[in-house]
Amino acid sequence: MSSIVADPPEVASGYRAGRTLPLRVELVRQLKRRRTLVMGAIMFVLPFVLLIAFQIGGEPGQDNGRVNLMDSATASGANFAAVNLFASAGFLLVIPVALFFGDTVAAEASWSSLRYLLAAPVPRARLLWSKLVVALGLSLAALVLLPVVALAVGTAAYGWGPLQLPTGGTLSAGTAAQRLVIIVAYVLVSQLVTAGLAFWLSTRTDAPLGAVGGAVFLTIIGSVLDEVTALGGWRDFLPAHWQYAWLDAVQPQLQWTDMIQGTALSVTYALVLFALAFRGFARKDVVS
Repeated sequence: MSSIVADPPEVASGYRAGRTLPLRVELVRQLKRRRTLVMGAIMFVLPFVLLIAFQIGGEPGQDNGRVNLMDSATASGANFAAVNLFASAGFLLVIPVALFFGDTVAAEASWSSLRYLLAAPVPRARLLWSKLVVALGLSLAALVLLPVVALAVGTAAYGWGPLQLPTGGTLSAGTAAQRLVIIVAYVLVSQLVTAGLAFWLSTRTDAPLGAVGGAVFLTIIGSVLDEVTALGGWRDFLPAHWQYAWLDAVQPQLQWTDMIQGTALSVTYALVLFALAFRGFARKDVVS
């Protein structure tokens, strides 16, 4: 009795799965998109908007009798950069992260180009990996652009000097720059949950707005639940509970405890969501 051995599938000469959809190609494609240019413009313009607001409204905090980070915005360029992050970290910075991660796969499906990419052939894991890395890079660029522009604008308007702390005392300009780097890094890590939600939803729907809006909505719900003090210790499991842990970096002594807890929670949630995205997309019937 003869046995039939199936021939191995033919592979085109020179084909390498790892070389399909190079990061450079995907990055150029995403940089040319209008939403990328719009988000970059918003991050660039925001410091000028706040500068104009302070110029029109006078010195911050001069009438409220309280001292906080916002009240020290005009003390130096470093203070102005820190205030820009404080003003935008709660909601505005969620938007570019949700947009870059939520729009990436769902947009291809809405354009009916996703199936053609997979027929190239681009392995599904390679496709998601390329889009994930580029989305992360664009999100980092957006988060870095804001404080860099704010630091330049603030220095031009208020001078280069130490970071005045709301609790009293100052940090030298060099130390303040290091603290700003830590703050930006933590803000990016804290946004990984939104990134994971948006990326997972992007692999589940053909509507980019649904993926982006869903991630933003769930992020807002988390922030609302964090305000419910009746939840007690359960709030420690909400990523929103740790979103302002970076304020420990604008203290005389840098405190790491809350930022470490927030980082561990955000990374854990993000890894689970990214894994769900890869697992679900590997089994998805792509028809668009």
